[in-house]
Amino acid sequence: MEYVERGGARIPALGLGTWQNTGDACVEAVETALNLGYRHVDTARAYDNEREVGRGVARADVHRDDVFLTTKVWRSDLAADDVRPAVEDSLDALGTDYVDLLLAHWPHPRVPAEETLTAMAELRDDGLVEHVGVSNYTATQLRDAQRAVDVPLVCDQVLYHPYKDQTAVRAACDDLDAALTAYSPLARGSVLDDDLLADVGRRYDKSAAQVALRWLTRQDGVVAVPKATSREHVEANLEALDFELTDEEAARIDDHTGGLGVRLRNRLPALMRRFPL
Repeated sequence: MEYVERGGARIPALGLGTWQNTGDACVEAVETALNLGYRHVDTARAYDNEREVGRGVARADVHRDDVFLTTKVWRSDLAADDVRPAVEDSLDALGTDYVDLLLAHWPHPRVPAEETLTAMAELRDDGLVEHVGVSNYTATQLRDAQRAVDVPLVCDQVLYHPYKDQTAVRAACDDLDAALTAYSPLARGSVLDDDLLADVGRRYDKSAAQVALRWLTRQDGVVAVPKATSREHVEANLEALDFELTDEEAARIDDHTGGLGVRLRNRLPALMRRFPL
């Protein structure tokens, strides 16, 4: 496993995303991933699967302390008085005494980041959380948030894939010694039929999805958390770390753009920030 070291945190560069994965399938995916060599699992209170994720971690033949476990505080719980009860509920559901990384899931236009992150920092001081960070923050919001609190924000988890430019967020993360964690790194499956990615992959006997994941994880400070449910896909994603792209191949992917559907989906985070749903 490769690691990204930022802000005092050592984060496995490839994790298992669990959004929209629930029930027994989620338990089995987490257990399988950890037994195959994953050491990073990403969930959130809003995913309604923390209990299943916790069961998967407990069933895996891996010690809890060797798993980098991330969860997130949803928008309804970002006020100072609501953060601790929400996190305690998450810990109870996960069946653990602490999480390795706690993120504010989305910025809220009516709840200052300083309020939320100060409450999260107190949980860090109390040992319920190892590290804190944010998710879906713009570069400006990330910089403002870091100025507002004394603890390092070790991560900004954002939508990032070969059709989504995150140059500004990457630069802010680099300046602040934070990791950028890419969610939906396969663009909701859009990369699977991508001719350019497939062409690059043929040289290495790799799929378009594996090329997309390697393009992300070869970037300094970038972590990817693709969702996978079947053993085949869990294993295939892990194998994205066992080859290297050339600079020329990576540059070709840098300039790539997706179709209209992908471009429209890329706008959803901006809408979510504006309207606190």
